[in-house]
Amino acid sequence: MTSPGRESPPVQASPRYPDRWLAVLRITVGVWFLKSILTKVSVALVGGFLPVPVASARWIETMPTLIARYAADNPFPAYRGFLLGTVAPHQAFAHLTALGEVAVGLSLVLGLFTEVGAAAGALQVIFYGLAVQHMSPGQQGFHVMLLAMMLAFLFARAGRTWGLDGWLARRRSDLGGERRMPPTPWTRKVPAPAVSVIDPGA
Repeated sequence: MTSPGRESPPVQASPRYPDRWLAVLRITVGVWFLKSILTKVSVALVGGFLPVPVASARWIETMPTLIARYAADNPFPAYRGFLLGTVAPHQAFAHLTALGEVAVGLSLVLGLFTEVGAAAGALQVIFYGLAVQHMSPGQQGFHVMLLAMMLAFLFARAGRTWGLDGWLARRRSDLGGERRMPPTPWTRKVPAPAVSVIDPGA
């Protein structure tokens, strides 16, 4: 029961932890990208002793065939020429796509340098989407949703929750080396409601 002359504060809803659910989405998308480590990546020995990750022989062989199929009916002549004349003939793009997907996956799963990983992932999604968007509405929708998620991870600093970015930020803060950053919708604190008191004798 409210005392006479005193307004009751509005009831606040219980928190739904949007930052944690965004972290769950980030990790899920990261795992999807990280699966390329099983299907597209191998290890080569440089100088006969130094192991380095490279595109697998299977992916180097398969990618030109896929590119040719994607480009066959691509409605953008300039992009079709880029796929057939630049991407398909050069093995460097097989290494770039395979290692790029793994790097984005690691960044999102670990929440490490998430802004960089999300930006790189957004670029990959745009390039891949331009290659396959004409093949089906499902391809269009899939890449649009994936791009939207990458942008959300980028601008919401999704690595600050359940990620190494958050640990690094706290570490820098403890050392006094972090600049004060503007709040995001996920980190902004809601001020407590003001309670006004009405003086009955006024």
